[in-house]
Amino acid sequence: MTDTTSTAPEADAEALNYDEVREYSVLETALMRRGFDVIKWLAVVVSTIAISLALFHLFIALFGTPESRAFRSTHLTGMMVLAVLLYPLGREKWSVRPTTSLQWGLFALDLLMVLAILGVQVYTLYDLDAFNQREGALITSDLWVGALLIALVMETTRRAVGIPMVLVTLFFVAHTLYANYFFGFLYGPPTSFKKYMDIVFIRSEGIFGIPISVAATYIVLFIIFGAVLIRTGAGRMFIDLAIALTGHRTGGPAKASVVASAFLGTVSGSAVANVVTTGSFTIPLMKKLGYRSKFAGAVEACASSGGQITPPIMGAAAFIIAEFMRVSYFTVIIAAIIPTLLYFATIYFMVDIEAEKDGIKRLDRRTLPKVWHVLKHGWHQLLTLGVLLALLGMGYSPMMSAFWAIVALVALSFRDPLTRLSPVDLLAALESGVRAAMPVTVACGCAGIIIGSIFVSGLGLKFTNEVIGIADGNLFILLTLTGIAAIILGMGMTTTAVYITVAALIVPSLIQMDVAPMAAHMFAFYFGVVSTITPPVALASFAAAAIAGSRPMETAVESARIGIAKYLVPFAFVYNPALLFEGPVWLTILSGILAFISLWGLSVVLEGWFRGRVPPITRAILTVLSLMALMPPLEDVIPGVPGFILPVLGAAGIVFFTYTRQRSMPETAR
Repeated sequence: MTDTTSTAPEADAEALNYDEVREYSVLETALMRRGFDVIKWLAVVVSTIAISLALFHLFIALFGTPESRAFRSTHLTGMMVLAVLLYPLGREKWSVRPTTSLQWGLFALDLLMVLAILGVQVYTLYDLDAFNQREGALITSDLWVGALLIALVMETTRRAVGIPMVLVTLFFVAHTLYANYFFGFLYGPPTSFKKYMDIVFIRSEGIFGIPISVAATYIVLFIIFGAVLIRTGAGRMFIDLAIALTGHRTGGPAKASVVASAFLGTVSGSAVANVVTTGSFTIPLMKKLGYRSKFAGAVEACASSGGQITPPIMGAAAFIIAEFMRVSYFTVIIAAIIPTLLYFATIYFMVDIEAEKDGIKRLDRRTLPKVWHVLKHGWHQLLTLGVLLALLGMGYSPMMSAFWAIVALVALSFRDPLTRLSPVDLLAALESGVRAAMPVTVACGCAGIIIGSIFVSGLGLKFTNEVIGIADGNLFILLTLTGIAAIILGMGMTTTAVYITVAALIVPSLIQMDVAPMAAHMFAFYFGVVSTITPPVALASFAAAAIAGSRPMETAVESARIGIAKYLVPFAFVYNPALLFEGPVWLTILSGILAFISLWGLSVVLEGWFRGRVPPITRAILTVLSLMALMPPLEDVIPGVPGFILPVLGAAGIVFFTYTRQRSMPETAR
């Protein structure tokens, strides 16, 4: 075993000389572009629409929402127009000028689509009262306009999200209209086109249902908050703080990756964006200190994908969980605290053991930023997160909490020249936030079509009964099927869309089998997220592999190993809802401690090392002990045996192994 005491060579100070990745907004692109050609005209239009939408939502947050249909349709219309302009036909990106006659023709087609989107909005709002009163009594024009809107939603989803979600949506539409041509439990009476349009287009069970409501009301404001926070330089501050806290420890850069990605996860719901932001610094530094390329990429991918489960923002699906369950958003983020800590702790354990195993050097503390210096310039950025959480905890609505958190952030940014926002910075941040919310919104619109289809066809109830029948009353089998379905859906759909689909189809079956509602919804949410590190379509792992210079699939497999907690913790909190703060606090604390010990034991098993190589027989025993420690403390696990006996015995065995191993092997500097 290589000694990693302070006599080991220290990392170069040059490793810390890094530049923050900056992406110019459409507004800044327009300001920097000389002349006034079609691209500058397009940039002005896009930035104007995006900034106007941001200001519109801030105004609504302060003064209250208007009539629900008008509000939701305005939000969706603006986002769909942005989707068409930012993801054009025939060109790689919007900023590429059309050159050929074909490209100009497709550009004209894009403009016609924009006019069609605006036309649907005008049709809806021209006489809104009369439109709403036609529920159940549609006229011919309603059928045509509704069909056009469905087609436009699918096309904008194809552009901004991808074809897989469109194909899933088409399946549910086809099943609803032509169920008599299907077989098995999918067979049923077909739905008339008129009834289908009534549900999906006119009523609030379809396109303009819960997903779009949540996107318009909550999601966009929280994403704007994150965009403004990042614009103040919080991304750089989070990385500096993580390096200051962990860089001097063994394997410090990898630990900093975990901590920095956890920080960034509070404001960003994109795993790939987190990889690019922190990974461009941490991955090269990990490799420089001796980590294998695929391990460095996998650590960053796992840490970055944790952003979607990290309170207080947790991507977009957490808002929809709250809406589906009819609970406060604060309740959801409280429930997510322990699973998030368990996930990041497991990655941290893996990094620590790998560093010891490979003799990874430490960074010289003298080359690292000081914690007090980082906080001196960035304490106000962390304070705004505290403001957000405090407002949520005081009972303010998520919309109002996000609004005042944005106001506080802008005001506090002026206390330091390094974080001060100029008017252009602020407008660019508002625009970036809306652009980041756009794919979520169009995906929510498409998910609304899926929900409406399931509602009108009755497929949800039939699917629930079928899945319960397949599981034959076995909860573990049902959970496994649910997890596999969510992972497969997540390979081509956004986390939000996966959660909505699974929540509509399978979550009711979990609740029917006496799973706590919060645990059932969080289970669907977690397995919707895990696809970002699960082969064969592991986008976060592939992005990290590109930076690490490792093979994408090998990095994805390594990511699945390091991120093992994301697969196990959902099962743990289903069987033991105390991990979600369900029940007495003492039970939650005890369950959390046992889970931490369990995941430590599994980390040793997966690495095969702790103070030296761990023999296979010991790893097998540790596996059994770890699974025992993770078992739910229920009275009926084994009849006649008190529920806590097995978990406590398992945890005690792991602690005994750790203690004796430390006593018998040479000390290694941490």
